[in-house]
Amino acid sequence: MDLLALQARLKMGIESMFPDRVWVRAEISSISRRQNGHCYLELCQNESGTVAAKARAVIWASRWNYIDQYFRSVTGSSLDSGMEILARVQLGYHVVYGLTLTIDEVDPEFTLGANERQRQLTIERLTKEGLMNFQKQLRLPLLPYSLAVISAGNAAGYGDFCRHLLDNEYGFVFDVHLFEALMQGEGAPSSVMSAFSEILSANRHFDAILIMRGGGSELDLACFDDYDLAVTIARCPVPVFTAIGHEKDHHVADMVASAYVKTPTALADLFLDCYIAEDQRLGSYESRLHMAFANRLARMSSNLDILESRIHLASRGRLQDAEHRMDLLSVGIFRKAGERITASSHLLDRLSDRVQHAAGKQVDSASRHLDRIESKVRLGATSALSEAYSFLMKVETRIETTDPRNILRKGFVLALDRDGVKIGSASGSKVGDRVQMMFADGTLKCGVVEIDRRSNIPGEEDGNGSPIISGLGS
Repeated sequence: MDLLALQARLKMGIESMFPDRVWVRAEISSISRRQNGHCYLELCQNESGTVAAKARAVIWASRWNYIDQYFRSVTGSSLDSGMEILARVQLGYHVVYGLTLTIDEVDPEFTLGANERQRQLTIERLTKEGLMNFQKQLRLPLLPYSLAVISAGNAAGYGDFCRHLLDNEYGFVFDVHLFEALMQGEGAPSSVMSAFSEILSANRHFDAILIMRGGGSELDLACFDDYDLAVTIARCPVPVFTAIGHEKDHHVADMVASAYVKTPTALADLFLDCYIAEDQRLGSYESRLHMAFANRLARMSSNLDILESRIHLASRGRLQDAEHRMDLLSVGIFRKAGERITASSHLLDRLSDRVQHAAGKQVDSASRHLDRIESKVRLGATSALSEAYSFLMKVETRIETTDPRNILRKGFVLALDRDGVKIGSASGSKVGDRVQMMFADGTLKCGVVEIDRRSNIPGEEDGNGSPIISGLGS
């Protein structure tokens, strides 16, 4: 039996075994919508964390719009990877492409029910592990100031939160830092957990961590029922507050958090209330202190009046005695001061004469020293200039001697190759090369027709390695 015959028998057997459509429960591992309108899926079933079964499926373009619209009208979301669905399929087998499931109906109520069942299992597991109340034991600081926010950067809820909190009418100041994360879909839990890791590893302390996300469909918000995300929130050493969804939504993330509210604005009010309560408490203290200080001041004022009259009587006698003693002291002070001023004047005159005499000597000595230095500098500069001038004359003579133009004027010839580069040896040339012979009055452009490699310098070897005995005239 050949392969085609085997495949044909498989096709016949499968289609005869399943002539009618059947309902199949599976998870969407991947989904792709093509330009022609057809939607291709890969369905799987996981057992104990491993893939136990897998099959390809297709929703033809003629059924896709109906299935998609109906599913979204019930769940609020389109079909996506990671969802568990109950689909009505027609089994088909192609001899080239193998088994294919053609989907013509999807039950959205099953998907919602599957998510709710998974949610209840997550709650039971967290309760058994004792993680539901970990966050409830943490205490928020009296005046929380530094807040870490996990949200999508462009989310309207985050914008409402910042405006309500930072532009508050009381003038309270907060330090808000945004850590962006995906807030819906299959990748949302891992993205939010990554934001937690970034917050806890930051080189600063945060008083609270806030997770906020506006309303959406049940499936959009199902990511906040994820077990791993709930464990991350429960075990976080910093108080976590959530504002996810609407009034009717209550997610596992809300249950394990320190506290939850329904909107980002309500979350801002929660932290503003901390400051308002403290402000009111301080205001009551201020009133009580004001009354206590007023009573104390009244009693002290009465005591001061009595003391003032006593001090006034006692000080009048003391002042009269002090004035008399001051008169006596001023007379003695004026006399002694006059004597000291006269003695100081004589001493200053003597010191002035000594300073002028010493300064004159120092100036004369410095003047003579500068004259000697000036003479040495003049002699040294003259000698250096003479030596420099002699050196320049020698250099100028060498330049004129080696100037190629002077060599040409004496009747010598300068050989250049076709690119104008000087030829320094016959060993690098070959017959047929183009050369230029530069004279003082012009240049000849020639070709090499023969090369004699014998040296033209007596005593040196020719091109064949034989010594030259005779001179140039031989």
